[in-house]
Amino acid sequence: MASAQSTTWQTLSRRSDPTEFPRGLDASWDKAMGLGIRLMKRPNRFLRRAERIVDTEKDCRQLSERTLGERIAGLHERFRLGRDTVQDLPMAFALLREAADRRLGLRPYPVQVAGALALETGCIIEMATGEGKTLVAAMSAIPAGWRGRGCHVLTANEYLAGRDAALMAPLYGFCGLRVASIHQDMKPPDRRHAYNASVTYCTNKEVAADFLRDQLMMGRRRGVPSSILSKIVEGSDPRSGRLVQRGLACAVVDEADAVLIDEAVTPLIISGQGPNPEFIDAYRQASQLARELDPSEDYRIDKRNRQVHLTQKGKRRLAERAEPLGGSWAGARRREERALQALVAREFFIRDKQYVIDGGKILIVDEFTGRLMPDRNWRDGLHQAVEAKEGLDISLPKTTFARISFQRFFRLYPRLSGMTGTGAEARGEFWQIYHRPLVEIPTHRPCPRVVLPDRIFTTAGAKWDAVVHEVRRIRRTGRPILIGTRSVWASEHLSRLLTSEGLEHQVLNAVRHAEEAEIIAGAGQKTCITVATNMAGRGTDIRLGKDVTGLGGLHVIGTERHESGRIDRQLYGRCARQGDPGSVQTFVSLEDELVQRHARLSPAVWLRRHDSTGREVSSSVYRRLIDSVQRRAEHEARLQRKEVLLTDNWLDEYLGFAGKAF
Repeated sequence: MASAQSTTWQTLSRRSDPTEFPRGLDASWDKAMGLGIRLMKRPNRFLRRAERIVDTEKDCRQLSERTLGERIAGLHERFRLGRDTVQDLPMAFALLREAADRRLGLRPYPVQVAGALALETGCIIEMATGEGKTLVAAMSAIPAGWRGRGCHVLTANEYLAGRDAALMAPLYGFCGLRVASIHQDMKPPDRRHAYNASVTYCTNKEVAADFLRDQLMMGRRRGVPSSILSKIVEGSDPRSGRLVQRGLACAVVDEADAVLIDEAVTPLIISGQGPNPEFIDAYRQASQLARELDPSEDYRIDKRNRQVHLTQKGKRRLAERAEPLGGSWAGARRREERALQALVAREFFIRDKQYVIDGGKILIVDEFTGRLMPDRNWRDGLHQAVEAKEGLDISLPKTTFARISFQRFFRLYPRLSGMTGTGAEARGEFWQIYHRPLVEIPTHRPCPRVVLPDRIFTTAGAKWDAVVHEVRRIRRTGRPILIGTRSVWASEHLSRLLTSEGLEHQVLNAVRHAEEAEIIAGAGQKTCITVATNMAGRGTDIRLGKDVTGLGGLHVIGTERHESGRIDRQLYGRCARQGDPGSVQTFVSLEDELVQRHARLSPAVWLRRHDSTGREVSSSVYRRLIDSVQRRAEHEARLQRKEVLLTDNWLDEYLGFAGKAF
């Protein structure tokens, strides 16, 4: 019955074109269908199936090693031949529970089995941090690997990809599967060997980049089947032998909210050196001209939309300053475009927030994870504008060879599922964009996390002073403290404040990432203070030290609200795992970036109601105001992601002669 229902919803939700975006009445019907399927995919259905699987535990325990291996091999063969039946999947998970216990020393809980069942049917599951999603992903990847077309398990970073592949290798090996992982420095032959494994662990950036490179290699022959057909008709095709992937069949996405939602607005681009190195001087000249413009008279800053607008006076001043340069600076449109780009780099791209400088190069910081992205550049000349602003050597502009958005790329997988600790807020987008329902899996043990009300201050200075005071107070109790910040700058600023107060601590950010594993390993010890950006131990557990449980567990302090409540919840999820105690509290100021960018009223209006000397204004009224600002930011982000998707479809429809967007 359960399998029949799974087939029904997958049939209903299948689009004729996986990249098509419903509009008008189709969109309304699509939304209604999503609500109906959500009822079909309630967590209790998977939990009841999981309980029936767990009930077979006694019989599985009695199996000898040889008999267990033979039964798993028999299932492997049926899945490979496509002869698996409704009863085979529950039997497979029952045997996998026993195999995991014998090979890994981990016996999946009923909620983990329920999560694996939901993944197998193509759902996005929300499982709380620390509930064992690594094992859940492996359990769902094994049946996919048995089908013989490969399964990609996508993790947050290369470290986790290699770690999880090695950790789960004994289980995969016992089930007759080969597992491999992809890392950035691998050569094409090694990549091809890794993708040919039954299960491949990699990051979304690596797998999408390899896909684009293969598409470029194929030329007009889009896809492996057309290449094989061409090879049969025309003879040998040397290009097909240089492809690294064997196609996109199945993907299990860890941190699905970050990969499928937050990073979806950033297209992946394959580029090469551009043909116009003479533009380098133009970037330097534009940066110099931007420094000569007065922000109070020559241009206006739109913080909400991160845009700069030249005034009429600014245009005249720019024309006067640029006149001696001649050449392309003579044209008003080109001149103003270059100046605006330099102003955007100056006003909105701040060192130690959006980027850091390492070895004389600009390294972008991922605002959602706090990690460095050395392989990524801003496009359309913005990267060069930031280099010019910092006085660095300017890299040559890039020419785009191929591009694809992550939204479009992941919808190319026939079988797509994902896991996240914070997905409830994005359930509508998961359905609208990917046609994947979200299933909330309960925790194995009740979560005793205490969420304290936000504390709100009129100025940033008052907020930081309050954070230091609270750290000192909590530390006296002996509890460990994790302090989350939004940027490298904020983490370093707080570090200096703590040092001045004689509070010993550790710092984890994009600049000090090398010590991450060591810092996280000790973050749960008694009296330990850890200051971290969003990268803090993502994918790893902060284990409590001796006697810490009795003291109240880990206390998490947020120093700013993020533009998505999901990011806040990810920080909160660092504490109170697997039934451990813990508490969280967020400190906010009216000068924070979120408020400055997205408040309906200018924060200056709020501040006029109080003196600006740094009062605390924590009240239900101000907390509701901060909540409304965050919801507004989330709404604007959703609109931006939808616009990216519509742009992809527009390119296909009106530029069809140029081929797809990849």
